[in-house]
Amino acid sequence: MRSGQVHARACPAALLGVALLAVGPGCVTVGPDYRRPAAQAPASWDAIPPWREAEPRDAVPRTGWWTLFHDEQLELLEGELLGANPTLQAAFAHLDQARASAAVQDANLYPVLAAAPSLGVERYSANRPTGTPQHVSASVTQGNYLLPFTLSYEVDLLGRRRRTIEAALATYQASAADLENVRLVLTAELAADYFTLRQLDTQIAILDRTVESLRRALDLQISRHAGGIASGLDVAQGATLLDTTRTQATLIRIQRRQFEDAIALLVGSPAPGFRLEQREIEAEPPRIDAALPSDLLERRPDIAEAERQMAAANAQIGVAQAAYYPSLELSGQGGWNAQGISLLMNPASGFWALAASLAQTVFDGGARQAEVKLSQAGYEAALAGYRATVLNAFREVQDDLAGLEVLDVARRSQDDAVASSRRQLDLANDRYVGGLASYLDVVSAQQTLLANEQQAAIIRGQRLVTTVMLVKALGGGWDDRSLASVVREVPRRPTPGRM
Repeated sequence: MRSGQVHARACPAALLGVALLAVGPGCVTVGPDYRRPAAQAPASWDAIPPWREAEPRDAVPRTGWWTLFHDEQLELLEGELLGANPTLQAAFAHLDQARASAAVQDANLYPVLAAAPSLGVERYSANRPTGTPQHVSASVTQGNYLLPFTLSYEVDLLGRRRRTIEAALATYQASAADLENVRLVLTAELAADYFTLRQLDTQIAILDRTVESLRRALDLQISRHAGGIASGLDVAQGATLLDTTRTQATLIRIQRRQFEDAIALLVGSPAPGFRLEQREIEAEPPRIDAALPSDLLERRPDIAEAERQMAAANAQIGVAQAAYYPSLELSGQGGWNAQGISLLMNPASGFWALAASLAQTVFDGGARQAEVKLSQAGYEAALAGYRATVLNAFREVQDDLAGLEVLDVARRSQDDAVASSRRQLDLANDRYVGGLASYLDVVSAQQTLLANEQQAAIIRGQRLVTTVMLVKALGGGWDDRSLASVVREVPRRPTPGRM
């Protein structure tokens, strides 16, 4: 009795101890250990001040980078996007999936303990045929109470499971970086659409003011024509210019509505009921510090995502190589079994069993070799994708820096062109009133001024949009230090209307 009691209690515990010992740090892990490959980075940007400084993290906020533009309407729209954009919500769901997948793989590293208690009572007939379990003529009622526990564990001898966990964690971190990249892309797209909308508002306002000015001028020409001072040609020229300008204003309003609908989609609102009040451009581009090109490798979520995908692919090589080695399975069973519930916990009712099995694939037609080659090719593809992402990041920043330089020069020259056009129109009007020029000179000067004012508005909008693209190209204030904390927790989803 005492011996049975010792075995019933000690042997499952012993098996558990053996299993836990097997997960200790002494096990060998096959496959290449991951090392982040070096990426070639230029020493500096091909740009002039003020677009390159030394410490970019002080210039771009880690959250809410759009506050740099000091536009309350833009800040409200960005808050709505963060709370209601369907694409961003899908990215959160994908991160949840990756987190759950990593948790599943992590759980596989530990033994599985299961219990399946059962109870039953059976009455045997007194007239039962011979050969039954009970060889007596009387009726028999018998109980069967079973409280079994089973323990199973596959020993991670060569690190297959650990490599699988490594790959799952890297994939989880890649999903976290993808979420940040989606957030950055969407918020930048919204800001770019918003400033383009304000650019169109400015162009519409210029056209509306021009239409009003031309309407008054046409009324004056009609009066002068009635008095015999102006010719019918002057009236016709003024009417033509007025109608042409009205047409331009109508066509630009169509473009504005399209951008308004695009913003509605980004903030998760139905386009038919979404409206933004017309307002001319007020914001000025902030100065953005670009820092050194090498810093960009740590500040873009798409680069971090590509790097984590590469780490996951590297771990898969170890998973494939571990298939060449045998697997060791430990199992055990123990518990209590009795015909009466009062006897169930009696030491004599205990039972146990231990087992270990070793399995090795002898021939598989080259499947394992193919799996290793497949995983190695997957790593090479991830490596190439990482390098392509890095090169594209350098290109985007350089393009935006060059664009801001050109647009800054163009803004100054275009402001001069607008001022010159106004002087030209004033001179043309004076010469026409003095009888020294035809009204065609006035019409031509008016058209020139309108074209230059429109171009100036376009340049203002392009400067803002290009600044947004530069912030996006620089990572929007994000850096890959935040990935170190992505192990168990998922970022909390913002509520609608909150940033």
